[in-house]
Amino acid sequence: MRQEVDFLVIGSGIAGLSYALKVAEQGKVFIITKSNEDESNTKYAQGGIAAVLYEGDTHQKHIADTLDAGAGICDENIVKIVVEEGTERVKELIDLGANFDKTPSGAFDLAKEGGHSEHRILHHKDITGREIERALLAKIRAHKNITVFDHYFAIDIITQHHLGKMVNSHTPDITCYGAYVLNTRNNKIETILAKTILMATGGAGHVYATTTNPVIATGDGIAMVYRAKGHVRDMEFMQFHPTSLYNPTENPSFLISEAVRGFGAVLRTIDGKEFMKKYDERESLAPRDIVARAIDTEMKLRGEDFVYLDCRHLSRKGFIEHFPTIYDKCMSLDIDPFKSLIPVVPAAHYLCGGIVVDDLGKTTIKNLYAVGECAGTGLHGANRLASNSLLEAVVFAHRAAESAIENAKQNEYNNAIPDWNAEGTETPEEMILITQSRREVQQIMSNYVGIVRSELRLKRAFDRLEILYNENEALYEKTIISPKLCELRNLICIGYLIIKHAMRRKESVGLHYMVKFGK
Repeated sequence: MRQEVDFLVIGSGIAGLSYALKVAEQGKVFIITKSNEDESNTKYAQGGIAAVLYEGDTHQKHIADTLDAGAGICDENIVKIVVEEGTERVKELIDLGANFDKTPSGAFDLAKEGGHSEHRILHHKDITGREIERALLAKIRAHKNITVFDHYFAIDIITQHHLGKMVNSHTPDITCYGAYVLNTRNNKIETILAKTILMATGGAGHVYATTTNPVIATGDGIAMVYRAKGHVRDMEFMQFHPTSLYNPTENPSFLISEAVRGFGAVLRTIDGKEFMKKYDERESLAPRDIVARAIDTEMKLRGEDFVYLDCRHLSRKGFIEHFPTIYDKCMSLDIDPFKSLIPVVPAAHYLCGGIVVDDLGKTTIKNLYAVGECAGTGLHGANRLASNSLLEAVVFAHRAAESAIENAKQNEYNNAIPDWNAEGTETPEEMILITQSRREVQQIMSNYVGIVRSELRLKRAFDRLEILYNENEALYEKTIISPKLCELRNLICIGYLIIKHAMRRKESVGLHYMVKFGK
């Protein structure tokens, strides 16, 4: 089956939905998403979205906080763009119907999180992302020019490579014509041709064994673009959220929002001692890389599996009002936050790098844009400032939409593109080959390429991953396409890119923390 569309959007989080609404007045839009239409990293964003909205705060302060958190690696021009344009984009979300919490006086109830010098985080209880997703999807469903295809898995983007032309990372005119997608309801591979394509596939947390990301976060978009010889950047900077709920039987891990520490919660060792003052004067409200590393250090020194978050001194009424989901989750595990300490552990949370884009969201491949967590804009540098990611998504969705509208007017469909050829492939004899390899990838990355790294660990990870890559490519060539097989292929690619970039950056900076052994 072949279809043609003006704008193809791969992914249904805040980035993809915001972009789709903005381009839909100029043509037909397809949104494809590999799970339910509301399943994305956006949905699980608890804390909120950062923006300068009151007179006591300034763009300059927000810019300074972002640069400080990014450890000197941020693109200052991009930081300025996102912070300054972000205020207007957040007002657009409010106009679309996103409900952010307010105080009794009617002002927004702005929270403060680690690394921020001011209260500037808009939130909806502790389910901010879900509220934003709800508001956007309501508009998406009502728009006559937008069609959402759920349970469609993007296999690869289509370039001139599929016409038999040689393409490498130095080819100057690589062009994207659409994508091959698998309809997982009937297992048919379809060809979608588009004038302009947006990659908005989110993050890659499931390259690690422990992550707060939903199961769909397997780095698909980044891997697809890399295979198409697009450029990627800063892949070594995987942010580990300091406080996921320690519950070894649960995957993904449940997130205890940073806003809880902004509300006054304190980190303690298992014997009840505060420890963050040893690592940073901001204590429990230091940037995430510092807090996660401190927790990791304390756990390793003591040989313990978690630390505690102490909420016992906080207002029960205020806590439940601000964090009802977190409260209910803790109580479901017989942890009363006002009587007991909450066990927490760092978990893979957010990829600060990704597909190289310019200030309009354009990738190094013509007709292809990337927005959201899969994109490497340069905003986050070596460490993302809390709640800047949703802001980045709406700012770049707006910029990419304006550019894509003009781009689409100049393009035609490439009808020479062949349909997917599955000749010679067969059903996998043993699914264990896929499921076990996925576990191996996650263990390799968690054990050797986690919060703290060394050259020896990185080399060992690279060697182990190379074996898995060769095994899986051989399996891929002869096996009928399935989401599990493609996700494994993508996770191996993401692991390779993280290791490769980490090996290049030998010195510690931000989230990439290296230790040396011996001489």
